[in-house]
Amino acid sequence: MNYTIVIPAKNEALGLSTLLPKLENLNAHEIIVVDDGSSDDTCGVCAQYNVTVISHPYSKGNGASIKTGARASSTELTVFMDADGQHRPEDVSGLVEELKKNNYDMVVGARDAGSQAGIFRGLGNRLYNLFSSWVVGRKIPDLTSGFRVVKTVLFLEFLSLLPNGFSYPTTITMSFFRAGYSVGYRTISMPPRIGKSHLRIWKDGARFLIIIFKVGTLYSPLKIFLPFAAAHFALGIAYYSYTFVTAGRFTNMSALLFSSSVIIFLIGLVSEQISTLLYKK
Repeated sequence: MNYTIVIPAKNEALGLSTLLPKLENLNAHEIIVVDDGSSDDTCGVCAQYNVTVISHPYSKGNGASIKTGARASSTELTVFMDADGQHRPEDVSGLVEELKKNNYDMVVGARDAGSQAGIFRGLGNRLYNLFSSWVVGRKIPDLTSGFRVVKTVLFLEFLSLLPNGFSYPTTITMSFFRAGYSVGYRTISMPPRIGKSHLRIWKDGARFLIIIFKVGTLYSPLKIFLPFAAAHFALGIAYYSYTFVTAGRFTNMSALLFSSSVIIFLIGLVSEQISTLLYKK
């Protein structure tokens, strides 16, 4: 299977100068660098190598760059990797072979324990992995890794769902699981990144909290809403039992808890139907 390598890049001249020479030794059909409105010499570095450059007129985000590259890919498989030097070119062939060998629709490079960028980010990733594994009923070693190979035609089905920001890996992973496509994982090691990260700890940290909710809404909203509905109902029963024993009456708080449990359940049910419609194709 031929494959195209897509690399989103914003001000990654330093990383690309190290990465692109190594990629030329691979048998990729094409290497596409999506320049996301860089202000450094990203395009100048790319001009020194046999790569295709697609430039955004302004910065649209990492996810938007991924979508641009996916649309431009002309091969059966597409490999997505970062420009900062953390994704090693020697791992590309391993991901592609894993997909071919097991007939997966997507294979993700799962970072080992030594490749997490800091204690807090590593802890956050572990929580995401545990939560998403519970939602889909299958172990997900790395929910947020951007290093992956996919069948291009299947990836293109979900472009309208992908965000323009940094959480595209989560969205595409959960979308593939929800659609019943096969997702595999291959353990990789990552060296420190070259250059400065574009992640902002507070703004992007708050944004990544939304990943938890997106995991549920993209896969099975009712699986998220049902425990909350059950918790409200259980609290209603407990509070009603307490007030009945102590005061012999049914209180407004009990009524509120019971009605809230019904409303939450119905919202989850409607969300489940909407989610089903998203994957109707």
